[in-house]
Amino acid sequence: MIEIRFHGRGGQGAVTAANILASAAFLEGKYVQAFPFFGVERRGAPVTAFTRIDEKPIRVKTQIYEPDIVVVLDPSLLDTVDVTAGLKDGGIVIVNTEKSKEEVLEKLKKKPAKLALVDATTIALEILGLPITNTAILGAVAKATGVVSLEHVQKAIQDVFSGALGEKNAKAAEEAFNKTVIYEL
Repeated sequence: MIEIRFHGRGGQGAVTAANILASAAFLEGKYVQAFPFFGVERRGAPVTAFTRIDEKPIRVKTQIYEPDIVVVLDPSLLDTVDVTAGLKDGGIVIVNTEKSKEEVLEKLKKKPAKLALVDATTIALEILGLPITNTAILGAVAKATGVVSLEHVQKAIQDVFSGALGEKNAKAAEEAFNKTVIYEL
């Protein structure tokens, strides 16, 4: 089973990203589970969301405490939250940031096996006109992990967002896929 934890802030779409990723994996014939965890429910407050993906039915119903993959939608969380808490050995961290590998690694409490960086905020602003990074970051997840294909991520996005909005969000995912830089550490 692959367990993924998303860290974002209210209004950035972390919960939607977890759900879309689950939908993309479902389209590939996998068993999935996606759910949020809310603390203080307000715009801008830290939000955690989770996705599980497996080849067989998923029976566990708890939060993900030892993720294989961590996705950070808001880079300011690196200063306040230990996003690598419980990260499994060999884990992957994907961060929306314009900062360098060295700057990001300085802020992580645990060094991942793989670090993927993409400036999803700029991509979202250019394509969507809003700093909502959830669909863009899913392109980075597809590239960095291989757990789902970009094609299925785009299809799942267009199932959630119809028409022109769906096309723009699918384009944001593709742009992030193309611009994600991956470091083996």
